[in-house]
Amino acid sequence: MDIDRPTAAIITLERPDTADAMRLITELEAQLDPLYPRESRHGLSVEQLLAQDVAFFLLRAHGEPIGCGGVKLFGGDYGEVKRMYVRPHYRGSGFAKMILDHLAGYARTEGVGLLRLETGIHQHEAIGLYEWAGFTRIPPFGDYWDDPLSLFYEKPLE
Repeated sequence: MDIDRPTAAIITLERPDTADAMRLITELEAQLDPLYPRESRHGLSVEQLLAQDVAFFLLRAHGEPIGCGGVKLFGGDYGEVKRMYVRPHYRGSGFAKMILDHLAGYARTEGVGLLRLETGIHQHEAIGLYEWAGFTRIPPFGDYWDDPLSLFYEKPLE
């Protein structure tokens, strides 16, 4: 069984309060905890994801949850990537790109032509992925402020 192949993976729309989704979100929080103070962590809680109608997706390979990500739509103006995460063991295997492409595709089907995101300065793998995928740095957007621990990106969708 070759679990490291993205072709063996599927992405499904799911509620963020399922056991698998909550496990991934908890892992993400545990990785961010030692890196950033609470005021510099902008991820939405499971309750906020539900209340704000964030479209949330899980990526599984052979039934195992490997990663997740969501898109919060701001009307037709833009979609914001939220809670993007791939378990460390699976990074570098194309799964994060698969999730990011899926989120962009979802936003396009909803009539949104721009994807934005915030990530922390210590998320080197994520920064590399976003820049490789064509995202460019922008100033803070929406309700964000100029936090020295945050980077902001956007990418027009074709």
